[in-house]
Amino acid sequence: MEPYRAPWWLPGPHLQTILAKPLACNQRVTYDRRDRWDTPDGDFIDVDWVGPEDAPRLLVLFHGLEGNSHSHYAREIAVHALADGWRFAVPHFRGCSGELNRRARAYHAGDSEEIAWILERFAAQHPAVHAIGVSLGGNALPKWLAERGAAAEGVVRRAAAVSAPIDLTRMGDRLSHGLNQYYGRFFLERGLRTKALRKIGLFPEEHAAAGVNAARVRATRTLPEFDDALTGPLHGFADRFDYWRRASTADLLTGIRVPTLLLNARNDPLLPERVLPTPAALPDSVQTDFPRQGGHAGFPGRRQWLARRTLEFLSEGAS
Repeated sequence: MEPYRAPWWLPGPHLQTILAKPLACNQRVTYDRRDRWDTPDGDFIDVDWVGPEDAPRLLVLFHGLEGNSHSHYAREIAVHALADGWRFAVPHFRGCSGELNRRARAYHAGDSEEIAWILERFAAQHPAVHAIGVSLGGNALPKWLAERGAAAEGVVRRAAAVSAPIDLTRMGDRLSHGLNQYYGRFFLERGLRTKALRKIGLFPEEHAAAGVNAARVRATRTLPEFDDALTGPLHGFADRFDYWRRASTADLLTGIRVPTLLLNARNDPLLPERVLPTPAALPDSVQTDFPRQGGHAGFPGRRQWLARRTLEFLSEGAS
């Protein structure tokens, strides 16, 4: 398949990131079913499904920060997957399906335990599960693959990670400076901070026990500040630096045994190019595709190149 090249009128990583959504395909995806799955700790997640129930292959997509089944990349991948005869499912991370979850905890970029039980439940229902993670989901998925090693082959056939922030410390540094601070403000003002404050009001004792303070969360203006005030301590990390270090996937990739594609633009505004691994440092099971352009979870235009490229890899050897 041809390598990605951004349209000439979309120069630079920020335009290629920010305009990916408005330039996405305008085909609607009507999910035919939503299932609510109870989690092992008494919470729930919602799973949206589309495609023939008797399809020989199931594609599970793990979305990015505050994403959902209607995120632009989910819609584009769904459209192409349906055209190729896949069953397609999007499990929403806790609190991302339009309803607050039942527990104080939410989700984070290193939540491989959540990935584990979700994929194992899919595998119990379908014999040929394939998985793709985008952005935050693109770090959590390969983290699980690496931790599980050869045992993951009994759960998923092939996997892909798109624009994965595999070094969260480097990403956090990027998000603290210059124009990159825009991305954090976008998510915080879009509803991430408000949702967190509502959860603190619903579960004050649990948040207090974790050292989470509502006033500090309310004052956050960047994603690193938010990770320090809430994401880290709420999920058992000492602070944002401990969270970033323990949740990152970069040093774990050699443990992956499932055939996996790492797809990342070299101009991703959230991850320095020098962080991207060299093929020589990876096992044969991991294939890399690092186009010069594309932004973060972007790759706009070119007939939905992102969807076509990931499905091309996931379809290799599929039956």
